[in-house]
Amino acid sequence: MEGASVSSLCSHFLSSALSKIPYPQKAHPPFSGPFHGSIPIARISTYFPVGSPGPRKKSNDNTVNTEISPHRAGIVSAVRLLRIDQGGAFADLLNEKGRNSAKNEMGYVERTLGFRTRDLDDRDIRLVTEIVGGTVRWRRYLDHLIMSLCKEEGMFRSMEPLLLQVLRIGFYEIIKLEMPPYAVVDENVKLAKRALRPGAGNLVNGILRKLLSLKDTDSLPLPKVVGDDRSQARALAIIHSHPVVPFELSTYLKDFVRLQTGMQTVIQSGLLKEGICSVQDESAGLVVSVVDPQPGDTIIDCCAAPGGKTLFMASRLRGQGMILAIDINKGRLRILKETSRLHNVHNVVTTTNADLRLYAEMHNIQFDKVLLDVPCSGLGVLSKRADLRWNRRFEDFEQLKNLQDELLNAASMLVKPGGVLVYSTCSIDHHENEGRVAAFLLRHPEFAVNSVDGYVPPEFVSEEGYYFSNPVKHCIDGSFAARLVKTSSYTS
Repeated sequence: MEGASVSSLCSHFLSSALSKIPYPQKAHPPFSGPFHGSIPIARISTYFPVGSPGPRKKSNDNTVNTEISPHRAGIVSAVRLLRIDQGGAFADLLNEKGRNSAKNEMGYVERTLGFRTRDLDDRDIRLVTEIVGGTVRWRRYLDHLIMSLCKEEGMFRSMEPLLLQVLRIGFYEIIKLEMPPYAVVDENVKLAKRALRPGAGNLVNGILRKLLSLKDTDSLPLPKVVGDDRSQARALAIIHSHPVVPFELSTYLKDFVRLQTGMQTVIQSGLLKEGICSVQDESAGLVVSVVDPQPGDTIIDCCAAPGGKTLFMASRLRGQGMILAIDINKGRLRILKETSRLHNVHNVVTTTNADLRLYAEMHNIQFDKVLLDVPCSGLGVLSKRADLRWNRRFEDFEQLKNLQDELLNAASMLVKPGGVLVYSTCSIDHHENEGRVAAFLLRHPEFAVNSVDGYVPPEFVSEEGYYFSNPVKHCIDGSFAARLVKTSSYTS
């Protein structure tokens, strides 16, 4: 996905803090008031990854640890956060309906730490969901505070993953949930002592007490938004807990920025899942420019899934109008529907699982604008789909051209008099592009070419008035689009 464009990207760099944890040499008493001392120097111990209890012997009788059971939501959250960091879980898998998920999580706790607690009740499940989701959301902000309160930066960098999760949880509960301080300190200290060792609990105690002292005096160590644009962006990224990735503005589309690196950072930060931005090539965005969605339009996207163009068109409607997204693939269409909710455009997007050819015959309905992004050879996206180089046969092209003709005929039935039909591909093959349009116009003289000049930058306008992007010339995916208008005065 490197080199793709991100539409409406609004923030920056995801911090990554995974490592090993200090083992304090000197014990400190449990929390009993404001903290005025320094955080103890620590030595490193060995961490055993999720799924391996390490030196701890797993109980053969599955005995429930009653000491840690009152803090079971915290220990489940810590182990789940470990798994998320190591790529083994998603933040939203555990939810109020997930009773089986709750049992699975307890299994992970036992395999990781060598003991189990009492099962989670409904209140615990809700609390785990809040702690895990919130800690992931605010991780960069929390890590900045934790690192600031460590005696040395190296102490944070070398911190053992499980202890880091316990600290993140404690900081989140104090700063964002504003839970009673004494309860947060007590529970997380006990959690660290039992899940790791007594010295780990002492370290948690010291750092959380220092946090409370700073919070009470309103002197949390937050960065100042000063300096050049990069410095200000990094400060804002910490304060609002968003990733910072290098980008450049698209020269073709005002809603797009271009990323050469850092796509995994964007994905891991949750920006896509939160609907803050989406990922697609600029060539796809330029096809939407050819459609030219306007507030109040009725639009049908005939081969919509997975929905990148649908969502971009929906954002152009500004909440006014309607898009019917049709696709023959039910699973991919379901993803489109879910994504439209994330992007808060579900009020203008309706999905229908159907074969376009049958749908057009069975429904007497017409739209202002029809987008037909047909199945094609994909010759314009070989840089991203290297498998296509070896999986295409000559017979495939003939079958695809026949399918494209059938879909064009069906889509033409859905266009209002005076309406627009946009035929598009991600191919650079003349026969799939200009050839199909020419054949269609012979069959349907009620349609005429409307030049895309004025809808896309001049360098993308062909002599015939079509949109065409060349991967070599424009450094984006190869694609094609023809804007066809149905004449309202035509009589056969």
